[in-house]
Amino acid sequence: MEQLQVKVAEEAEFRVAGEPRITSPQGFTASGLHVGIKRKRKDLGLIACEVPATAAAVYTMNTYQAAPLRVTREGLAMEGKMQAMIVNSGNANACTGARGLEDAKAMQREAAQWLNIPEHRVGVASTGVIGETLPMDRIQPGIPELVKQLDSAGHDSFCQSILTTDTRIKTVEVRLTVDGREVRVAGAAKGSGMIHPRMATMLAFINTDAAIEAPVLQSLLRQVTDETFNMITVDGDCSTNDMVSVMASGLAGNEPLTPDHPQWPAYYQAFSYVARELAQLIARDGEGATRLVEVVVTGGETREGARRAAKAVVGSSLVKTAVFGADPNWGRILTALGYSGARFHPDRVDLYIGSICVVHQGCPVSGVEELAKEALVQDPARIELNLNQGEAEATAWGCDLTYDYVRINASYRT
Repeated sequence: MEQLQVKVAEEAEFRVAGEPRITSPQGFTASGLHVGIKRKRKDLGLIACEVPATAAAVYTMNTYQAAPLRVTREGLAMEGKMQAMIVNSGNANACTGARGLEDAKAMQREAAQWLNIPEHRVGVASTGVIGETLPMDRIQPGIPELVKQLDSAGHDSFCQSILTTDTRIKTVEVRLTVDGREVRVAGAAKGSGMIHPRMATMLAFINTDAAIEAPVLQSLLRQVTDETFNMITVDGDCSTNDMVSVMASGLAGNEPLTPDHPQWPAYYQAFSYVARELAQLIARDGEGATRLVEVVVTGGETREGARRAAKAVVGSSLVKTAVFGADPNWGRILTALGYSGARFHPDRVDLYIGSICVVHQGCPVSGVEELAKEALVQDPARIELNLNQGEAEATAWGCDLTYDYVRINASYRT
């Protein structure tokens, strides 16, 4: 029996699934298998919905956008509906020209044919090595079997099929009541390296059985992405293939959700929780990482300024290496804050490592070195900056930077 645990936050109006499944919302099935893009591990996955689902997506800000993103964007623009998402790992199908675009369309076309749905309702995503064409002679024969294996129990196979250098699958699920009906929101993601704000190097797929119109869903996704996925970094590199997509089957039977719906705040909170947890799982699983780093900025003049400050600190290589070495070198933190572009007065800043105040009103606090060092060993390692400039706040997540990060990326293709 699947166990549900109650969210700790007092104001929470949702429950967190102890065994999250991307197929848990009504109407969804999934599958994954190995077709030979990678040597051994699963490398082709599929999510399908039994009905045309309201859909939304956000994409990387990198000027080099991979062919699958273009195909997905064009299909989604036709009616704001999606019924399937086919994903391959091991090859990004990025910077591959006209051949890459045709291959992405072929994946879309083949999946649509075997699912017996319109081509434009199939999204496509790829992740892996950039600049190599897809082995379509292996992918296309695998698609019929992928469709054949679709099942509500296909959650784990799908999650395994999207991984690259990830060390674990990343899934989250919550449940809440809307209009007396149980509504579920479930997500799965991959991402470990080449992660940076303005979309990370990652793919994330969120399914829900809530009834919600496409424009509302798109607006919700954009806002939540700015607060979650766009607030993580591993290594400062923004990928060519990043995408977060959402499908909403509407099969829960609630009245369509809008900001005017009395239970909109509860749904927003639940949706945000799924995105935030997925974002943190990606940051925590950064290549070679030993722990999550959380940077909280309070007292900002503007929200954008607070976000800039948090992202600058969590993204600093010097800060990340200091965390790895448990070195409370707070000068690195203030330096990153200083170049962030946030407006503040240096002589007002308070800096905490864990619960230990190491800088007060811009000046060092003596006698706290060992306590701060102990705080940096914790997981997550938490850094808080109070700018004492206003009421805005923001939180960003990242990870420490270790020897293993270099090892992994020095031999990524070999």
